[in-house]
Parts: sequence; structure tokens; C-alpha cells
Amino acid sequence: MCYQTTVARQVICDGMGLHSGKGVIMKILPAPVDTGIVFVRTDMPGMPRIEAVAEHVTTTVRATTISNGDVRIFTIEHLLSALHIYAIDNCYIEIDGEEPPVEDGCSAYFFAALQKAGRKIQDRQRRPVIIDKVYRIDDGERFVIAVPYDGLRISFTSLNEHPLIGIQYADFIVDESTYAEEIAPARTIAYEKEIEQLKKMGLGLGGTLDNVIVYNDKGWINKLRFIDELVRHKILDIIGDIRLSGGVVKGHFIAVKSGHQLNTELAKIIRRNCQ
Repeated sequence: MCYQTTVARQVICDGMGLHSGKGVIMKILPAPVDTGIVFVRTDMPGMPRIEAVAEHVTTTVRATTISNGDVRIFTIEHLLSALHIYAIDNCYIEIDGEEPPVEDGCSAYFFAALQKAGRKIQDRQRRPVIIDKVYRIDDGERFVIAVPYDGLRISFTSLNEHPLIGIQYADFIVDESTYAEEIAPARTIAYEKEIEQLKKMGLGLGGTLDNVIVYNDKGWINKLRFIDELVRHKILDIIGDIRLSGGVVKGHFIAVKSGHQLNTELAKIIRRNCQ
């Protein structure tokens, strides 16, 4: 029998948002049973809350955004990915801005901070999200499928027209050890020619060579941690996005070219069927 968990003590993270470019302080705090993962905007009157669930997703352009009326939090996928694999059911995330800190562009910092803080076992049974049938979302070119599996497994194929990247495939049975060593350190990646356009869209304003892997037509501008870092980061993202289905997930996810839009659409369908 598995019981719900929360963080044993608060976690404090600060830094700059990847897309907003604004400084932010974020605290991950213990929460009672059946709370879920709830963001709290401490910079706004009344400190409004948004639960991190799929029906609150409003935008998936370059990041996953959740909203409650005029209140929003974006680029939540890296943090949710770490919370998912560390199996935190309940916590409050107090944040004084719209976007968690980017740290170094992956989830390793968040995961290590959670491990240092530890978990507290709570007195109510966990209700995991168990994939008990086949789910599929596709748009004709990209797709993501969820099938039953006793654990969490991600198989991802990335197809990129740039000859430097091409086709990348990775398949992981994900546990805490595998996540910490093989997935959490994989960083966000950007094509140099797209950066100026992103900034005109108000995106990537906090991106630097310290938190984004950048490539151009000549090669990689900064050093890779993995030869297939792009597809590993895609796996990191999908782990965060499917946590929006409402709990710790058991299933095998098979994706080709999937991104935040398809990932979160799948999370919505799974959440509707598993509640």
C-alpha cells in the first residue's frame, strides 16, 4: 500500500525565469493530504492559487502554462517533472512571479533540492494515475500514446530537419536513479536563428548559454552533456506534462515529435478517464 507524500521541509529556489527574464523567488512547502500541487502567487493581492492539473492549461507555446482567470504560471514542466519522479503528491509552491526560475535549463537542480529536503509520508492512501487502456493523441504528423505498464517508461523519437540533430531516440524505464543520472541534467535547446524571433514574441528573455544549449549551422555553441540531449529533454518535459493528469502516473508513453500541446491534451484525456 502506497501513501501520499509531501515535502519534509521547505525548498527555496531563486533565479531568473527562462522566458520572462525576471527574477523570482519560489518556495516549495508541505501541504495536507489531497491538496495536490498548488501554485500560490504571493506577489498578487489575496495570493491566488492555481492547482497544477490539465484542465488549467491555457497555452503550450514553447512551455506549459496554467491559468486561473487573470492569474497564470508558465514554464512549469521542469519543476513538475522533478516533483513527479520524486513522487510528491501534495505541496504548495509559493512564487512571487509568473515563472519558476530556470536554474541551468533542466530539472536537476529542483530534483536535488527535493532529495535534500526529503519526503514526509502522510496518513492517506495515494491514488495513482494508472494507465489501464490505450490512449492516443496525434495531429497527423506527431503523436503520443499511453499504454498499460507497471511503472513509468518513456520511449521518445525526435525528428529534426537540421543535419546536426536529425533523428534521436531514447527509451527509459524511469526511476529516481535513472532520472537523476540520465534525464534531469538534459537542458533546453534552441536554434540560434530562432532566438531573435522568440524574443520579439516575449519569449526566451532569460535564456543564456548557462541555461540553454544553442546550435547553429556550424555546430553546437556550448558543450553537450549528452550526445542526444535534445530527446532526453523532451522526455523530461513529457514527464512534467503528464503529471498534470492529477497524480503519480504508471504507464508506458510512446511519443514521436510530441510537444507540450499533445502531452497536455493527453493528460486532459487521462485525467477525465481516471478521476
